[in-house]
Amino acid sequence: MEERKLTIVDTTLRDGEQTAGVVFSNQEKLMIARMLDDLGVHQIEAGVPVMGGDEQKAIRDIVKMGLKASIMGWNRAVIADIEKSLDCGCDAVAISISTSDIHIEHKLMTTREDVLARMVKAAEFAKKNGLYISVNAEDASRSDMDFLLEFARLAKEAGADRLRYCDTVGILEPFTTFERITKIKETIDIDVEMHTHNDFGMATANALAGVKAGASHIGVTVNGLGERAGNAALEEIVMALKYLAGVDLKFATERFVEVSEFVARASGRSVPAWKAIVGSNMFAHESGIHADGALKNPLTYEVFKPEEVGLERQIVIGKHSGTAAIKAKFRNEYGKEISEEEAGELLARVRAFAVDMKRSLFDKELMYIYEDLHREKQNH
Repeated sequence: MEERKLTIVDTTLRDGEQTAGVVFSNQEKLMIARMLDDLGVHQIEAGVPVMGGDEQKAIRDIVKMGLKASIMGWNRAVIADIEKSLDCGCDAVAISISTSDIHIEHKLMTTREDVLARMVKAAEFAKKNGLYISVNAEDASRSDMDFLLEFARLAKEAGADRLRYCDTVGILEPFTTFERITKIKETIDIDVEMHTHNDFGMATANALAGVKAGASHIGVTVNGLGERAGNAALEEIVMALKYLAGVDLKFATERFVEVSEFVARASGRSVPAWKAIVGSNMFAHESGIHADGALKNPLTYEVFKPEEVGLERQIVIGKHSGTAAIKAKFRNEYGKEISEEEAGELLARVRAFAVDMKRSLFDKELMYIYEDLHREKQNH
């Protein structure tokens, strides 16, 4: 993928907080905004100003922090909503309205014409007030393409800076995504933001497919937090762009784990050990062949260094371990050199223990097994 300007739009504080059962305190919101800014996020969608109260206060306080990132407020296509974003001091607004017939008929209970009229009126008002404007086509992935193109054309004419293509119910797959975004980019000269949901586990893949087709903005959340199965994960997008697409956004990626853990605690949603990029198992090797390879040269089983995202390599000793891993563990972590023969004897016991316990061993358990072996040898 050729080097070009890609903009990361983080919506942890808006779409992330819309996760069922998640509420951030105002203090947490400010902390998350600062962390996102330190990472290198270009635009932070800070919340929904029209909600008033604490939400408004948090957005105002984020604006006052003087971050490098642009601060966006989320709005319906309603002038009163946009006025509240202006009151909060946001420099950017998302103006959101549904474009799919199922939403227009059953949620908005109106017509396509009315949707276009509302969107244009809201966008023109925002433009008049000097705001950066993202017009969000909610449920774009289930919208009629001709109508969506008309929507995008009118949005641009009304002063919108970009179109947010929302895969609201997460039904896209990368090939369809590529075709659709290509069509929009070929027809209308407007920046496109990918806003993808993970219902079929393809949020990151769909976002990347959109970028390949010409989208310039990507909507993300930390840990992929979000409604239902969540959104495209910030850490996955940034690292995939760097290593799979050759686009280095120069983010402070070594802070990913720290930010991930903070958001996990604040949202009461723990990060699974197997989570891509930031999960604790990312650099844990147990299988003998893998551990041996990783010890000889980490690149045999790792695409990037653990330090790059704030993790550490772990050699896990368990049922699938080999003697090389055991020797390395003793050398690197306990400062003891053990022979191949000792490692072999240890391994037999380690495997039996791991099968009995149905898990890998804690360091303390490994040391006990080693000490028992030594004691037995001395007694013979």
